[in-house]
Amino acid sequence: MDDSRRPRAGAAARAVLPSDGSHAPRRRILVLNERDLENPLAGGAEVHVLEIFRRLVERGHHVQLLAASFPGSKPVAVTNGVPVRRLANRYLYYAAVPFAVRRMVAKGRIDVVVDVLNKVPFLTPWITDVPCCAIVHHLFGATAFRHVSFPVALATYLTEMLVPRAHRRTPMLAISASTHDDLVARGVVAENITVVPPGLDHALYTPGESGRAPLLVWVGRLERYKRADVMIDAMPRILQHVPAARLAIIGSGHARTELEQHTRRRGVAHAVEFTGYVVEERKVDYLRRASILVNTSEKEGFGLTVIEANACGTPSVSSNVAGLRDSVRDGETGLLVPFGDVTALASAVVRLLTSPQLRERLATNGIAWARSFSWERCADAVEEMIERAIAMDTSPQRGADQARAHGGVETR
Repeated sequence: MDDSRRPRAGAAARAVLPSDGSHAPRRRILVLNERDLENPLAGGAEVHVLEIFRRLVERGHHVQLLAASFPGSKPVAVTNGVPVRRLANRYLYYAAVPFAVRRMVAKGRIDVVVDVLNKVPFLTPWITDVPCCAIVHHLFGATAFRHVSFPVALATYLTEMLVPRAHRRTPMLAISASTHDDLVARGVVAENITVVPPGLDHALYTPGESGRAPLLVWVGRLERYKRADVMIDAMPRILQHVPAARLAIIGSGHARTELEQHTRRRGVAHAVEFTGYVVEERKVDYLRRASILVNTSEKEGFGLTVIEANACGTPSVSSNVAGLRDSVRDGETGLLVPFGDVTALASAVVRLLTSPQLRERLATNGIAWARSFSWERCADAVEEMIERAIAMDTSPQRGADQARAHGGVETR
Protein backbone atom coordinates (compact mmCIF):
# COMPACT_ATOMS: atom_id res chain seq x y z
CA MET A 1 0.00 0.00 0.00
CA ASP A 2 1.40 3.41 -1.01
CA ASP A 3 2.13 5.44 2.13
CA SER A 4 1.21 8.64 0.30
CA ARG A 5 -2.38 7.44 0.26
CA ARG A 6 -2.57 7.37 4.06
CA PRO A 7 -5.46 9.67 5.14
CA ARG A 8 -5.05 12.28 7.82
CA ALA A 9 -5.37 11.16 11.43
CA GLY A 10 -9.00 10.65 12.31
CA ALA A 11 -10.13 10.14 8.71
CA ALA A 12 -11.24 6.83 7.29
CA ALA A 13 -8.43 4.38 6.57
CA ARG A 14 -8.38 3.51 2.89
CA ALA A 15 -8.25 -0.24 2.61
CA VAL A 16 -6.61 -2.21 -0.16
CA LEU A 17 -8.54 -5.31 -1.16
CA PRO A 18 -6.54 -8.49 -1.77
CA SER A 19 -6.12 -9.56 -5.38
CA ASP A 20 -7.28 -13.11 -4.58
CA GLY A 21 -10.93 -12.06 -4.61
CA SER A 22 -11.50 -12.17 -0.86
CA HIS A 23 -13.17 -9.22 0.86
CA ALA A 24 -10.92 -8.74 3.90
CA PRO A 25 -9.22 -5.33 3.54
CA ARG A 26 -5.49 -5.18 4.06
CA ARG A 27 -4.51 -2.92 6.90
CA ARG A 28 -1.27 -1.41 8.20
CA ILE A 29 -1.28 -2.49 11.82
CA LEU A 30 1.01 -1.28 14.61
CA VAL A 31 1.05 -3.58 17.65
CA LEU A 32 2.33 -2.37 21.02
CA ASN A 33 3.60 -5.03 23.43
CA GLU A 34 6.60 -4.77 25.72
CA ARG A 35 8.04 -8.16 24.74
CA ASP A 36 8.33 -10.16 21.57
CA LEU A 37 8.66 -13.92 21.49
CA GLU A 38 12.48 -13.86 21.37
CA ASN A 39 12.69 -11.93 24.65
CA PRO A 40 13.96 -14.20 27.45
CA LEU A 41 11.09 -12.91 29.62
CA ALA A 42 8.42 -13.78 27.04
CA GLY A 43 5.47 -15.81 28.25
CA GLY A 44 1.95 -16.81 27.31
CA ALA A 45 0.96 -13.26 26.37
CA GLU A 46 3.70 -13.15 23.74
CA VAL A 47 2.66 -16.52 22.33
CA HIS A 48 -0.89 -15.19 22.06
CA VAL A 49 0.18 -12.00 20.28
CA LEU A 50 2.55 -13.67 17.82
CA GLU A 51 0.17 -16.52 16.94
CA ILE A 52 -2.55 -14.03 16.05
CA PHE A 53 -0.50 -11.53 14.13
CA ARG A 54 1.53 -14.03 12.13
CA ARG A 55 -1.83 -15.20 10.80
CA LEU A 56 -2.79 -11.65 9.94
CA VAL A 57 0.52 -11.28 8.08
CA GLU A 58 -0.31 -14.46 6.15
CA ARG A 59 -3.69 -12.92 5.26
CA GLY A 60 -1.95 -9.96 3.65
CA HIS A 61 -1.94 -7.37 6.43
CA HIS A 62 1.15 -5.24 7.06
CA VAL A 63 2.02 -5.71 10.73
CA GLN A 64 4.78 -4.24 12.86
CA LEU A 65 5.32 -4.96 16.54
CA LEU A 66 6.99 -2.30 18.69
CA ALA A 67 8.70 -4.04 21.60
CA ALA A 68 11.44 -3.37 24.14
CA SER A 69 15.03 -4.33 23.49
CA PHE A 70 16.89 -6.85 25.65
CA PRO A 71 20.54 -7.83 26.04
CA GLY A 72 21.86 -9.17 22.74
CA SER A 73 18.76 -8.24 20.75
CA LYS A 74 18.82 -6.71 17.28
CA PRO A 75 16.92 -3.45 16.68
CA VAL A 76 14.94 -5.04 13.83
CA ALA A 77 13.91 -8.67 13.47
CA VAL A 78 11.23 -10.99 12.13
CA THR A 79 9.77 -13.29 14.76
CA ASN A 80 7.26 -15.97 13.83
CA GLY A 81 6.75 -14.13 10.55
CA VAL A 82 5.95 -10.83 12.30
CA PRO A 83 8.28 -7.84 11.78
CA VAL A 84 9.53 -6.51 15.13
CA ARG A 85 11.10 -3.15 15.84
CA ARG A 86 12.76 -2.92 19.23
CA LEU A 87 12.97 0.41 21.02
CA ALA A 88 14.70 1.16 24.31
CA ASN A 89 15.22 -1.38 27.08
CA ARG A 90 12.28 -2.28 29.28
CA TYR A 91 13.05 0.53 31.75
CA LEU A 92 12.79 3.24 29.06
CA TYR A 93 10.46 1.47 26.63
CA TYR A 94 7.18 3.03 27.81
CA ALA A 95 8.66 6.52 27.64
CA ALA A 96 9.85 5.86 24.07
CA VAL A 97 6.58 4.43 22.73
CA PRO A 98 4.59 7.71 22.34
CA PHE A 99 7.37 9.32 20.30
CA ALA A 100 7.76 6.25 18.07
CA VAL A 101 4.01 6.03 17.46
CA ARG A 102 3.72 9.71 16.58
CA ARG A 103 6.68 9.48 14.18
CA MET A 104 5.15 6.51 12.37
CA VAL A 105 1.74 8.19 12.18
CA ALA A 106 3.29 11.41 10.86
CA LYS A 107 4.93 9.42 8.07
CA GLY A 108 1.56 7.93 7.12
CA ARG A 109 2.48 4.35 7.91
CA ILE A 110 -0.33 3.29 10.24
CA ASP A 111 -4.04 2.51 9.74
CA VAL A 112 -4.70 1.22 13.25
CA VAL A 113 -2.86 0.73 16.55
CA VAL A 114 -3.42 -2.39 18.67
CA ASP A 115 -2.57 -1.98 22.34
CA VAL A 116 -1.71 -5.20 24.16
CA LEU A 117 -2.56 -4.65 27.81
CA ASN A 118 -0.80 -7.00 30.20
CA LYS A 119 1.76 -4.77 31.90
CA VAL A 120 1.79 -0.94 31.97
CA PRO A 121 -1.10 0.39 29.79
CA PHE A 122 -0.13 2.50 26.79
CA LEU A 123 -3.21 4.80 26.74
CA THR A 124 -2.75 5.12 22.98
CA PRO A 125 -6.00 7.02 22.26
CA TRP A 126 -4.37 9.94 24.11
CA ILE A 127 -1.20 9.63 22.00
CA THR A 128 -2.67 9.68 18.49
CA ASP A 129 -5.94 10.13 16.61
CA VAL A 130 -5.30 7.01 14.53
CA PRO A 131 -7.95 4.33 15.24
CA CYS A 132 -7.08 2.19 18.23
CA CYS A 133 -8.21 -1.15 19.64
CA ALA A 134 -6.87 -3.33 22.45
CA ILE A 135 -6.15 -6.93 23.37
CA VAL A 136 -6.39 -7.31 27.14
CA HIS A 137 -4.82 -10.26 28.93
CA HIS A 138 -5.21 -8.88 32.44
CA LEU A 139 -4.64 -5.83 34.60
CA PHE A 140 -2.69 -6.13 37.83
CA GLY A 141 -4.59 -3.81 40.14
CA ALA A 142 -3.41 -3.90 43.76
CA THR A 143 -1.57 -7.20 43.22
CA ALA A 144 1.26 -5.20 41.62
CA PHE A 145 2.33 -3.93 45.04
CA ARG A 146 3.03 -7.49 46.20
CA HIS A 147 5.35 -8.38 43.35
CA VAL A 148 7.35 -5.41 42.07
CA SER A 149 9.05 -2.39 43.60
CA PHE A 150 6.78 0.31 45.01
CA PRO A 151 7.52 2.96 42.31
CA VAL A 152 6.81 0.50 39.48
CA ALA A 153 3.70 -0.84 41.21
CA LEU A 154 2.38 2.68 41.85
CA ALA A 155 2.97 3.75 38.24
CA THR A 156 1.19 0.63 36.97
CA TYR A 157 -1.70 1.01 39.41
CA LEU A 158 -2.30 4.68 38.62
CA THR A 159 -1.99 4.17 34.86
CA GLU A 160 -4.48 1.30 34.98
CA MET A 161 -6.98 3.66 36.63
CA LEU A 162 -6.90 5.77 33.44
CA VAL A 163 -7.78 2.86 31.11
CA PRO A 164 -11.59 3.39 31.21
CA ARG A 165 -11.20 7.08 30.31
CA ALA A 166 -8.53 6.66 27.65
CA HIS A 167 -10.29 3.68 26.06
CA ARG A 168 -13.85 5.00 26.40
CA ARG A 169 -14.69 4.14 22.80
CA THR A 170 -12.00 1.53 22.09
CA PRO A 171 -13.04 -1.93 20.88
CA MET A 172 -11.39 -4.51 23.12
CA LEU A 173 -10.74 -8.23 22.99
CA ALA A 174 -10.54 -9.84 26.44
CA ILE A 175 -9.05 -13.33 26.59
CA SER A 176 -11.35 -14.51 29.40
CA ALA A 177 -14.63 -13.78 31.13
CA SER A 178 -12.61 -12.88 34.23
CA THR A 179 -10.74 -10.17 32.33
CA HIS A 180 -14.02 -8.93 30.85
CA ASP A 181 -15.57 -8.64 34.31
CA ASP A 182 -12.51 -6.86 35.69
CA LEU A 183 -12.63 -4.30 32.88
CA VAL A 184 -16.35 -3.66 33.37
CA ALA A 185 -15.87 -3.30 37.13
CA ARG A 186 -13.26 -0.62 36.41
CA GLY A 187 -15.68 1.31 34.22
CA VAL A 188 -14.96 0.06 30.67
CA VAL A 189 -18.10 -0.07 28.54
CA ALA A 190 -19.20 -3.73 28.37
CA GLU A 191 -20.50 -3.37 24.80
CA ASN A 192 -16.98 -2.55 23.63
CA ILE A 193 -15.54 -5.84 24.91
CA THR A 194 -15.53 -9.18 23.09
CA VAL A 195 -14.35 -12.32 24.90
CA VAL A 196 -12.27 -14.70 22.79
CA PRO A 197 -10.00 -17.24 24.55
CA PRO A 198 -6.56 -18.13 23.17
CA GLY A 199 -5.97 -20.84 20.58
CA LEU A 200 -3.80 -23.93 20.47
CA ASP A 201 -1.40 -25.67 18.08
CA HIS A 202 -3.27 -28.96 17.74
CA ALA A 203 -0.55 -30.53 15.61
CA LEU A 204 2.03 -30.00 18.37
CA TYR A 205 0.03 -30.61 21.53
CA THR A 206 -1.16 -34.21 21.33
CA PRO A 207 -1.92 -36.84 24.02
CA GLY A 208 0.82 -38.98 25.51
CA GLU A 209 0.62 -42.46 26.98
CA SER A 210 -2.11 -43.18 29.52
CA GLY A 211 0.09 -44.91 32.11
CA ARG A 212 2.38 -42.24 33.59
CA ALA A 213 4.91 -41.79 36.37
CA PRO A 214 3.94 -39.47 39.27
CA LEU A 215 5.51 -36.46 37.54
CA LEU A 216 4.15 -33.03 38.38
CA VAL A 217 4.87 -30.15 36.02
CA TRP A 218 4.78 -26.42 36.78
CA VAL A 219 5.21 -24.16 33.72
CA GLY A 220 5.72 -20.41 33.65
CA ARG A 221 8.04 -17.48 34.20
CA LEU A 222 9.74 -17.62 37.55
CA GLU A 223 8.24 -14.42 38.89
CA ARG A 224 6.83 -13.80 42.35
CA TYR A 225 3.18 -13.46 41.30
CA LYS A 226 3.33 -16.90 39.67
CA ARG A 227 3.85 -18.30 43.19
CA ALA A 228 5.86 -21.44 42.41
CA ASP A 229 6.85 -21.32 46.10
CA VAL A 230 3.34 -22.52 47.00
CA MET A 231 3.92 -25.70 45.01
CA ILE A 232 7.30 -26.23 46.65
CA ASP A 233 5.63 -25.82 50.06
CA ALA A 234 3.16 -28.56 49.11
CA MET A 235 5.85 -31.09 48.14
CA PRO A 236 6.63 -32.41 51.66
CA ARG A 237 2.96 -33.33 52.15
CA ILE A 238 2.77 -34.89 48.68
CA LEU A 239 5.91 -36.96 49.24
CA GLN A 240 4.50 -38.32 52.49
CA HIS A 241 1.74 -40.01 50.48
CA VAL A 242 3.51 -40.56 47.14
CA PRO A 243 7.27 -40.89 47.83
CA ALA A 244 8.06 -41.36 44.12
CA ALA A 245 6.47 -38.03 43.14
CA ARG A 246 8.73 -35.59 41.32
CA LEU A 247 8.23 -31.95 40.35
CA ALA A 248 9.62 -30.29 37.20
CA ILE A 249 9.58 -26.48 37.29
CA ILE A 250 9.84 -25.31 33.68
CA GLY A 251 10.76 -21.72 32.91
CA SER A 252 13.24 -18.97 33.64
CA GLY A 253 13.00 -15.73 35.56
CA HIS A 254 14.29 -13.52 38.33
CA ALA A 255 13.03 -15.73 41.15
CA ARG A 256 14.91 -18.92 40.21
CA THR A 257 17.72 -18.63 42.76
CA GLU A 258 15.26 -17.78 45.51
CA LEU A 259 13.09 -20.78 44.59
CA GLU A 260 16.06 -23.15 44.47
CA GLN A 261 17.02 -22.05 47.96
CA HIS A 262 13.43 -22.58 49.06
CA THR A 263 13.50 -26.23 47.91
CA ARG A 264 16.56 -26.80 50.08
CA ARG A 265 14.94 -25.15 53.09
CA ARG A 266 11.88 -27.38 52.63
CA GLY A 267 14.02 -30.49 52.26
CA VAL A 268 12.65 -31.39 48.83
CA ALA A 269 15.56 -30.43 46.53
CA HIS A 270 16.03 -34.13 45.62
CA ALA A 271 12.48 -34.23 44.24
CA VAL A 272 12.43 -30.93 42.33
CA GLU A 273 14.04 -30.22 38.95
CA PHE A 274 14.54 -26.70 37.61
CA THR A 275 14.78 -27.04 33.84
CA GLY A 276 15.24 -23.38 32.98
CA TYR A 277 13.99 -22.26 29.60
CA VAL A 278 13.11 -25.14 27.28
CA VAL A 279 12.14 -25.18 23.61
CA GLU A 280 8.48 -25.81 22.82
CA GLU A 281 9.00 -29.43 21.79
CA ARG A 282 10.68 -30.29 25.09
CA LYS A 283 7.91 -28.59 27.02
CA VAL A 284 5.38 -30.72 25.13
CA ASP A 285 7.38 -33.83 26.01
CA TYR A 286 7.15 -32.95 29.72
CA LEU A 287 3.41 -32.34 29.43
CA ARG A 288 2.84 -35.64 27.62
CA ARG A 289 4.75 -37.56 30.34
CA ALA A 290 3.29 -35.73 33.34
CA SER A 291 0.45 -36.95 35.52
CA ILE A 292 -0.59 -33.43 36.56
CA LEU A 293 0.07 -29.83 35.57
CA VAL A 294 0.07 -27.50 38.57
CA ASN A 295 -0.62 -23.76 38.28
CA THR A 296 -0.33 -21.83 41.54
CA SER A 297 -0.46 -18.30 40.11
CA GLU A 298 -2.19 -15.48 41.98
CA LYS A 299 -3.75 -14.12 38.79
CA GLU A 300 -3.76 -14.97 35.09
CA GLY A 301 -5.36 -13.58 31.99
CA PHE A 302 -6.47 -17.06 31.02
CA GLY A 303 -4.05 -19.91 31.72
CA LEU A 304 -2.92 -21.13 28.30
CA THR A 305 -0.59 -23.77 29.76
CA VAL A 306 -3.63 -25.47 31.31
CA ILE A 307 -5.17 -25.97 27.86
CA GLU A 308 -1.84 -27.09 26.41
CA ALA A 309 -1.62 -29.71 29.16
CA ASN A 310 -5.22 -30.77 28.56
CA ALA A 311 -4.44 -31.36 24.87
CA CYS A 312 -1.60 -33.64 25.99
CA GLY A 313 -3.98 -35.65 28.17
CA THR A 314 -2.78 -34.05 31.41
CA PRO A 315 -5.31 -32.65 33.92
CA SER A 316 -4.43 -29.71 36.13
CA VAL A 317 -4.63 -28.64 39.73
CA SER A 318 -4.82 -24.85 39.74
CA SER A 319 -5.55 -21.86 41.94
CA ASN A 320 -9.18 -20.77 41.94
CA VAL A 321 -8.36 -17.26 40.70
CA ALA A 322 -9.22 -15.00 37.79
CA GLY A 323 -8.12 -16.51 34.49
CA LEU A 324 -7.50 -20.01 35.79
CA ARG A 325 -11.14 -20.53 36.66
CA ASP A 326 -11.81 -19.76 32.99
CA SER A 327 -9.39 -22.37 31.66
CA VAL A 328 -10.15 -25.11 34.21
CA ARG A 329 -13.55 -26.78 34.38
CA ASP A 330 -13.51 -27.74 38.02
CA GLY A 331 -14.17 -31.45 38.47
CA GLU A 332 -14.32 -32.00 34.71
CA THR A 333 -10.91 -31.14 33.22
CA GLY A 334 -9.01 -30.47 36.44
CA LEU A 335 -9.35 -29.35 40.04
CA LEU A 336 -9.42 -25.84 41.49
CA VAL A 337 -8.13 -25.10 44.98
CA PRO A 338 -8.12 -21.90 47.06
CA PHE A 339 -5.17 -19.70 46.16
CA GLY A 340 -2.22 -20.15 48.51
CA ASP A 341 -3.82 -23.03 50.44
CA VAL A 342 -0.91 -25.47 50.63
CA THR A 343 -2.93 -28.18 52.39
CA ALA A 344 -5.73 -28.07 49.79
CA LEU A 345 -3.19 -28.07 46.96
CA ALA A 346 -1.32 -31.09 48.32
CA SER A 347 -4.58 -32.96 48.96
CA ALA A 348 -5.82 -32.37 45.40
CA VAL A 349 -2.51 -33.51 43.90
CA VAL A 350 -2.42 -36.65 46.05
CA ARG A 351 -6.04 -37.35 45.18
CA LEU A 352 -5.26 -37.38 41.47
CA LEU A 353 -2.03 -39.33 41.84
CA THR A 354 -3.76 -42.06 43.87
CA SER A 355 -7.02 -42.16 41.87
CA PRO A 356 -6.20 -43.41 38.36
CA GLN A 357 -9.84 -43.53 37.28
CA LEU A 358 -10.42 -39.91 38.29
CA ARG A 359 -7.24 -38.80 36.56
CA GLU A 360 -8.18 -40.63 33.36
CA ARG A 361 -11.69 -39.14 33.37
CA LEU A 362 -10.33 -35.61 33.76
CA ALA A 363 -7.70 -36.31 31.10
CA THR A 364 -10.31 -37.54 28.60
CA ASN A 365 -12.54 -34.53 29.24
CA GLY A 366 -9.55 -32.21 28.97
CA ILE A 367 -8.60 -33.52 25.53
CA ALA A 368 -12.11 -32.79 24.28
CA TRP A 369 -12.12 -29.34 25.96
CA ALA A 370 -8.79 -28.40 24.34
CA ARG A 371 -10.13 -29.14 20.85
CA SER A 372 -12.44 -26.11 21.10
CA PHE A 373 -9.56 -23.60 21.11
CA SER A 374 -8.51 -22.13 17.77
CA TRP A 375 -5.88 -19.57 16.75
CA GLU A 376 -7.77 -18.99 13.50
CA ARG A 377 -10.82 -17.94 15.50
CA CYS A 378 -8.62 -15.54 17.48
CA ALA A 379 -7.25 -14.03 14.26
CA ASP A 380 -10.78 -13.65 12.88
CA ALA A 381 -11.84 -11.83 16.05
CA VAL A 382 -8.89 -9.44 15.92
CA GLU A 383 -9.58 -8.66 12.25
CA GLU A 384 -13.19 -7.88 13.14
CA MET A 385 -12.07 -5.71 16.06
CA ILE A 386 -9.72 -3.75 13.82
CA GLU A 387 -12.47 -3.09 11.29
CA ARG A 388 -14.79 -2.03 14.10
CA ALA A 389 -12.18 0.41 15.41
CA ILE A 390 -11.77 1.97 11.98
CA ALA A 391 -15.55 2.15 11.49
CA MET A 392 -15.99 3.81 14.90
CA ASP A 393 -13.26 6.29 14.00
CA THR A 394 -15.35 7.59 11.08
CA SER A 395 -18.67 7.66 12.96
CA PRO A 396 -20.50 10.95 13.66
CA GLN A 397 -20.01 10.37 17.40
CA ARG A 398 -16.24 10.03 16.95
CA GLY A 399 -16.23 13.26 14.97
CA ALA A 400 -18.15 15.05 17.70
CA ASP A 401 -15.77 13.68 20.34
CA GLN A 402 -12.76 14.94 18.44
CA ALA A 403 -14.41 18.32 17.88
CA ARG A 404 -14.98 18.75 21.60
CA ALA A 405 -11.39 17.70 22.26
CA HIS A 406 -10.11 20.35 19.83
CA GLY A 407 -12.24 23.30 20.92
CA GLY A 408 -15.80 22.45 19.88
CA VAL A 409 -15.67 22.85 16.09
CA GLU A 410 -16.05 19.78 13.91
CA THR A 411 -14.15 20.30 10.67
CA ARG A 412 -14.99 17.24 8.64
